Amino acid sequence: MTFKKNHQLGFVSTRKRKLAKQPISFKGFEGQLEELRKIDGWQESLREVVDRLIDAANIDGG
Repeated sequence: MTFKKNHQLGFVSTRKRKLAKQPISFKGFEGQLEELRKIDGWQESLREVVDRLIDAANIDGG
């Protein structure tokens, strides 16, 4: 089944900001990935933590 462009049932994002095309990747400690995946909305929470980390670095003169 093909979808026509601009159909009314298309995906609509509720995010205030667009996601980057390139992902942020890093190696976590053993077991962290499995534990993160158990948390509902972990990706959005992690994005917020990254924003706070960047803000803190900018405040500290980083």
